[in-house]
Amino acid sequence: MSLLKNNPLMIVMVKELTDLFRDRRTMMVSLLMGPLLMPALILGIGKLASNRIITQLEKPLEVPVVGAEHAPNLIAWLEGQNIVVKKPPVDVEAVIANQSEDVILRIDANYGKQWRGSKPAGVEIVHDSSRQDAQIPVQRVTTLLENYSQSVGTLRLLARGVSPSTMQPLRINRVDMATPESRVGQALAFLPYLLILTGFLGGAYLVIDATAGERERSSLEPLLATPAPRAVIMSGKIMAACAFGLISLTLTMVMFKISFLFAPGLGVKIDVSTWAVARILLVMVPMVLIGTCLLTLIAAGAKSVKEAQSYMSVLMLLPMIPTIVLMVNPVKNELWMMATPFLAQNQMILKLVRSEAITSAEWLVYLAAGFGAGLVLWILAARRYHDERLAISA
Repeated sequence: MSLLKNNPLMIVMVKELTDLFRDRRTMMVSLLMGPLLMPALILGIGKLASNRIITQLEKPLEVPVVGAEHAPNLIAWLEGQNIVVKKPPVDVEAVIANQSEDVILRIDANYGKQWRGSKPAGVEIVHDSSRQDAQIPVQRVTTLLENYSQSVGTLRLLARGVSPSTMQPLRINRVDMATPESRVGQALAFLPYLLILTGFLGGAYLVIDATAGERERSSLEPLLATPAPRAVIMSGKIMAACAFGLISLTLTMVMFKISFLFAPGLGVKIDVSTWAVARILLVMVPMVLIGTCLLTLIAAGAKSVKEAQSYMSVLMLLPMIPTIVLMVNPVKNELWMMATPFLAQNQMILKLVRSEAITSAEWLVYLAAGFGAGLVLWILAARRYHDERLAISA
């Protein structure tokens, strides 16, 4: 208690946290939204992926076939491969365009003549490559046709006394070095964005209310008139927001661990140990500091809570940029990336999720750049608090 009485920094920090926790509804929404949203997304996405695999890979696939009468042997073989042959539609292109069918097989009218002449027989797979939901059915049909073509080609060579191996001058073997963790990490490209957004805006409500809110309520001016230095007052508010953001982020990471343990097919492939979760939390600490200081700097220039909240929509786009760029244009990890805000967090989280090693140099550059950027924003926010216009209410 004596430390609290003689320390203006701690007094401001405790005061802001006390005010926040008095508003129970707002506190619950701010504190629990991330932890509740995370397991819902993880479990929901895992369930959807599992259902899609069962639905599109295991059940019989219905495929309309145009010109089925031209290739009875092919049709009979496909029906033995879990394919249900349907009557073709009148307008093939229209059916694909309106998404009534995922894939349609069209057999050339000269198929029989070409087949008897040992020439390549024409078969078309009609589909829309821009539709993601049609990718699995199209791949199934394509793979079956390729297998059928290879089998018939082998039989033709044997019938002519030619070894099928003469058609394969090269034997190509693929050595896939991907681990189960890296494959799942690739599928969870959205995860860094969720974590970065949670850390970046975790203390947003407290920052906006403690600065723009108090300015709008005309309660900031008496606080700035106290003997405590303005930089100390500002620092106390930032520390309170950082503490709240870290609490929210910790709860989110705990639910992140639980959700992956129970998510179908994911819990055994991703490292969700306490050590892994602790390292992700360490990665997010600089982002919490950067987000809090940046929001303090912006909110200090806003005259009302509404104005400060209007900047939130723009700030929410910042963590999204690296995720979108890396999905469209994947790049190899370079040391300079660890000094780039948002991109560094994205790469570090992906490395941890994929169970990849992070070098000492990468940790050093990342932490130095992250805390350095937070310190710069802290200094800029402290200068903003020395502006006499800050004490003037809206």
